[in-house]
Amino acid sequence: MAKKAEVDRAVFFAILARGWGFVVGPISALLIATRFTPEIQGYYYSFASLLALQTFAELSLSVVIVQFASHEWSNLELNKKGFIVGKTDSFSRLVSLAHIATKWYITASILLVLLLGIGGYIFFSHSPNVTVDWKMPWLILCVITGLHLCVLPFLSLLEGCNQVSKTYYFRLIFAIGASLSAWIAILSGAGLWTAPISSLVSLICIGTLILKNYCPFFKSLFFSHPVGPRMKWSSDIFPLQWRVALSRIGGYFQGSLFTPILFHYHGPVIAGQMGMAWGLVAALENFISAWLAPKIPLFGIFVARRDYSSLNRLFWRLMTITLGLACLTAMMIWGLVYILYEYGFSIATRVLPPLPLALFLLATVIAAIAFPMSLYMRAHKQEPLLFLSVLAGALSCLSTVILGKYFSAMGVGAGYLGVNIVIVPMMVLVWYRFRAAWSPNHK
Repeated sequence: MAKKAEVDRAVFFAILARGWGFVVGPISALLIATRFTPEIQGYYYSFASLLALQTFAELSLSVVIVQFASHEWSNLELNKKGFIVGKTDSFSRLVSLAHIATKWYITASILLVLLLGIGGYIFFSHSPNVTVDWKMPWLILCVITGLHLCVLPFLSLLEGCNQVSKTYYFRLIFAIGASLSAWIAILSGAGLWTAPISSLVSLICIGTLILKNYCPFFKSLFFSHPVGPRMKWSSDIFPLQWRVALSRIGGYFQGSLFTPILFHYHGPVIAGQMGMAWGLVAALENFISAWLAPKIPLFGIFVARRDYSSLNRLFWRLMTITLGLACLTAMMIWGLVYILYEYGFSIATRVLPPLPLALFLLATVIAAIAFPMSLYMRAHKQEPLLFLSVLAGALSCLSTVILGKYFSAMGVGAGYLGVNIVIVPMMVLVWYRFRAAWSPNHK
């Protein structure tokens, strides 16, 4: 049964990690709703939305690292001592990829801390609420986020080299550490310091686990010099990176602007409701990705070996599983919120009402159709969904600003649903044509 459901060791840990987030989400939401004032809740979720701007700093290099590393790993493996062995040319290209990634992320993390710190300071300074002490928590959170960004290439390299079971085990551990520390901080009255505390704990957890388990692996990469063909950022990586980056930036404008826009036009209370609702939607997306993300290196390995029969079989199984899970989970989330409102629980006022929440959940279920298709195409080091992703982001941004200003969260949800109804069928058509052109066994 596990095999048919595509649940291997990596997916198992991914499910636990995502499942942990799905289970603890309501607990965290309950603590936030009962221990935070509505104003602090609004700032808390607005912090999280602005931190998503790190998409602009890393420009999706982590996604590209996984794709390129998986192609090279088809000719490599780990020996008994944990060092990388295999074909010299593939090892040389992988080493050069690791060096490029390290330089990029060190630079990006410095820029991120500066721009987030200054930009967020300006944004929150214009809030009409001056009773919330947000300045130092925000600045410290920006610094810790920059350190998190420096760790990202290590995880991406491990994932691309098919060390997905360990990688998702690590993610589970630091998710647990972050959640437990956040609960303790909330119960201790830390307020907005909760975010920096939990972020720091997760950073310590992931750093410790990487150093303990993969020192030989990273010694192979960072203490070696390419002795054969090398990857060049300008000619090899950048052509795919800028396409993926624009696609993900489009995704940013499809979700992360909701809370800040409502914060700006309607204040922190409405923003807090939107933030909690979007947290539930994000839990749905994360749960779906538990089946998809661990399979990304396998997709790349199949493409590198031109094993399209295995690739297509895996794709269709994942499509069936993720779409079914998306529908079931969305109904469960909506049913929970409906019950809270129907029976008059006080916590219900901290999340959006059932009708606007239904719009966001339905839009996410529709978008889930395109998730496996995007991974399928990126495994070929291609990004044909670029134009549609940018278009979706632009339309979503426009609808959020206009409809959010005049119709609050209901308008934002209607705009988000409308964009997905228009864009997702177009994405399916692009994928169908791509598959016919690239996969000999597409039928």
